Amino acid sequence: MATIEWKSFLIPYEQAVDELKVKFKSIRKEYRKRNEYSPIEFVTGRVKEISSILEKANKFNIPDERIMFEMEDICGIRIMCQFVDDVTKVVNIIRARKDMKIMYEKDYVTNVKVSGYRSYHIIIKYPVSMAEGEREIIAEVQIRTLAMNFWATIEHSLNYKYKHDIPDGIKAKLKIAADAAFQLDEHMLEIKDEIKDAQKLFEVKSSIVSNIIKNIFTITSMGKLSEAAIYKNKLNQLINKGEVFELNNLLRNTEKTLDINK
Repeated sequence: MATIEWKSFLIPYEQAVDELKVKFKSIRKEYRKRNEYSPIEFVTGRVKEISSILEKANKFNIPDERIMFEMEDICGIRIMCQFVDDVTKVVNIIRARKDMKIMYEKDYVTNVKVSGYRSYHIIIKYPVSMAEGEREIIAEVQIRTLAMNFWATIEHSLNYKYKHDIPDGIKAKLKIAADAAFQLDEHMLEIKDEIKDAQKLFEVKSSIVSNIIKNIFTITSMGKLSEAAIYKNKLNQLINKGEVFELNNLLRNTEKTLDINK
């Protein structure tokens, strides 16, 4: 592989990962700004290590000049979802995008691998603007739940340790764990609405508390130390057990104090 100048070769792949991460994180942020549930929990990305590229090229007899065309996972992103039905929503988001082309899809959520591996893979072509012009990069997008990701991460580590020859006993235990992860996803889906409501409540309370703290700080900076101390004590009483309406009342009171002392 001496014919490849790896540092230059990987630059467009690194750029593709950076851009894709930003785009899908922005989708998540957009949902949150609209106070809507986001099917995207978080996004990670990576470019394969040179050693991994070399190993795969050697395994599949891919010549130097064909690596960029035949190796589809040199770079990729991973989109994690809370619930299994979110995977389909993310897939549809990707299908609707105009800034990338889908080459093909692999549904390992429905068509589970023998090992127990579950995930949804989409191979895309993504254009990046380089100094010398536009380059179309092949990238892999993996979409999975948090439970699927936990299992897959463990399996990947074991495959690395045993050089893709995991002992049968460990394989059997991994399969049991994969089934347990699937059951966890199914149970979480059954109580999805309750979980979403609880998360929404937490976000609302966190936002109110943050605004109260900001107002108390401002009141303190205005020299109204006694009022600030009263509000701080009240917040300490409510912060763990207070209902939203009680916290809202405290927030309004701090706002009134700020208005009076403008």
